[in-house]
Amino acid sequence: MSRPGSDQRGQTLVEFALILPIFVLVLVGIFDGGRLVFAYHTVNNAAREGGREATVNQTLSDIQARAAQHAVALDIDPTSVYVDYRQPITPDTESSCDAAVGGPQVFGCLAVVRVSYQYSAATPIIGALIGPILVTGEVRFPVEFNCVGSIAGQDCPLGP
Repeated sequence: MSRPGSDQRGQTLVEFALILPIFVLVLVGIFDGGRLVFAYHTVNNAAREGGREATVNQTLSDIQARAAQHAVALDIDPTSVYVDYRQPITPDTESSCDAAVGGPQVFGCLAVVRVSYQYSAATPIIGALIGPILVTGEVRFPVEFNCVGSIAGQDCPLGP
């Protein structure tokens, strides 16, 4: 005859062994979720900074460099930053204001900057479950300043 409670130790060990993988998966899922939120905010901040650059300087390489500079933690390539100028009346029509860049007609156009990042989970199990996620940030700012060139070198006209 066994004493009461003597087999509890083995039962606890089995329950712990069954729960531990699920618990670790939940903890790592929280970690990966935090990384996804960080990527989302970083991409949106990079798009916002690129949009601010696009309102005063319509030089594509400067805009892309500014956006990539503010997403350095994600290692975003400057060529993956999309820049377009659109009429405010039809903002969903692409390339409707590109011909005005460099001329006085650029005022009143919307600078559209889109930054995209392919997020993949750090852990293989969660990565296999959810797969890669495309995180995109987009801003639309009205053009305030006509410039195609370098602002620091004063190559651009100052003001409208």
